[in-house]
Amino acid sequence: MNDYAREVVPQSERKWWVSISFVWIAVGIDLSAMLFGAELGSGMSFQDALFAVVVGSVLLGILAAFCAYVGAVTGLSTSMISRFTFGARGAKMVSLFLAISLMGWFGVQTGFFAENAQVMMVETFGITLPLWILSLIGGILMMTTAVIGYRAIERLSVWSVPLLLLLVVLAVILAVRMNGSVALSMPVENVFSIGMAISLVISIFVVGAVISPDVSRWARTPKDAILASFFGFFFGNTFMITMAIILSRVMDESSLTTIMIAVGLGVPGILVLILAQWTTNTSNAYSSGLGLSVIFPNIKKSTLTVMAGSIGTLLAVLGIYGHFIDFLTVMTMFIAPIGGVYTASFYIGKRSTFHEECVVAYRKLPLLAWAIGSLMSWLTMEAPIGLALFTITSISSLDSFIVAFLAQALFIQLQKQKGVPMKHEMVNRK
Repeated sequence: MNDYAREVVPQSERKWWVSISFVWIAVGIDLSAMLFGAELGSGMSFQDALFAVVVGSVLLGILAAFCAYVGAVTGLSTSMISRFTFGARGAKMVSLFLAISLMGWFGVQTGFFAENAQVMMVETFGITLPLWILSLIGGILMMTTAVIGYRAIERLSVWSVPLLLLLVVLAVILAVRMNGSVALSMPVENVFSIGMAISLVISIFVVGAVISPDVSRWARTPKDAILASFFGFFFGNTFMITMAIILSRVMDESSLTTIMIAVGLGVPGILVLILAQWTTNTSNAYSSGLGLSVIFPNIKKSTLTVMAGSIGTLLAVLGIYGHFIDFLTVMTMFIAPIGGVYTASFYIGKRSTFHEECVVAYRKLPLLAWAIGSLMSWLTMEAPIGLALFTITSISSLDSFIVAFLAQALFIQLQKQKGVPMKHEMVNRK
């Protein structure tokens, strides 16, 4: 099937907002969100935690809608949008950061899947399988959907989301019946402030908002893109983290695997584990393949997705995911400002440039804005990777997005005042 990796998605192939929302909800329901919810629930009162989750998810949904609108109007992926923003050759550098980071996260999520699957298999069936085998099985499973393309991701999400929601809600009901709900109102030591909690809620999914054009390009109208991204990010993020807070407080346990077994959902728990990571991780391989499509224009996108998924799976099999987080954090530092630059170019610059037959080789000012945003991320990020000299919003990735947006907006205004177009080396779009 044609996944339109290097071209505009035709109107005849576009989807309405509900089906796209399922994709975002499916991405938001994963084990890492569950782990974060457990930490949040043990570090502040239930009411404060719930408030932070709702506010953070609303802000995240607004940011996602802001970026998704660009994808819907242009019909292009994040990497192709970068091609018109940073230049044909400049975009290859940008896409490389996107692809490598997403390949890495694919490996991390696959390794996370293997660890939890091992526990589930031992507790449920008494079978111990090596982590590398489970990583290999999980990686291949998650990669297959991404290889087929968006249509397969959409179908998987539409079928899996209702089942995931049902099973997680059932786990909450069984947990409350088993231990009651008294634990929800019990006081806890405040580890997180409201502001810090809101920041963390946003930060766990901010990269997903930046690359939202990869999915929103399939939206039938810009309105569909806005509704899908806002509702999907808001509901998916709010639901899973809130359920995690309730389960962890009621069961006094942070592991979803252990909780599922404790409430008697051993086999259904395995299904939750598989579907939650499958629907989330397939998007990493998919977007990584889109990024590689810009770097290697003569290779089929499906082949590139297999390459991305295979490298990510190999990382998980080798167990590198446990030592890869710092590197991925550094890579992520460069991704958020990409969104700031392309949204400024779209909303403030000339939108016609996103459909020109020829694009320049390099756009120096957008690349400079990207560098400024990345520098801001390093200055505001927590040690040991960042310098933590100051903060704007207390979220380094959001700080870099805002600064990159403002820098690019300033450059655009200065160019408009001069009224003289920049001279660039021209390359054919093909």
